[in-house]
Amino acid sequence: MNISIISIGKLKEKYLKQGIEEYLKRLTAYAKVDIIELPDEKAPEVLSENEMEQVKKKEGERILAKISPDAHVIALAIEGKMKTSEQLAERIDHLATYGKSKIVFVIGGSLGLSSDVMSRADESLSFSKMTFPHQLMRLILVEQVYRAFRIIRGEPYHK
Repeated sequence: MNISIISIGKLKEKYLKQGIEEYLKRLTAYAKVDIIELPDEKAPEVLSENEMEQVKKKEGERILAKISPDAHVIALAIEGKMKTSEQLAERIDHLATYGKSKIVFVIGGSLGLSSDVMSRADESLSFSKMTFPHQLMRLILVEQVYRAFRIIRGEPYHK
């Protein structure tokens, strides 16, 4: 299985990089996982509604350019469906069983994802109704993907 995580914004925090690297190393036993880091759109701190949409549109174009037509896309969005770790594992297992060997998770920038990216997504996933920094979401996501593979294989993993 090939899993890509497309994320807007550069990861700067060393502790987050180390955590992500650790889970990526563990995941090599289960799947090929790539993280595609795309630049965020430079914008002033205070934006109008129209300016926010323009920023999301430009970031969305960068994201869409990295998604192959045969990929199953899961957008991380606060309005997405919440799942347990076991349900995420079931979903990944189901996709693999039915021929979807390319899964792309998309993490937007600080303003979220464009409507074009949401339209391309096959489903949307929410980890919480809370807002998390998109950099931290990368770490949370790779940990949950690792946990999902452990669950799929029936291997122990702390609860």
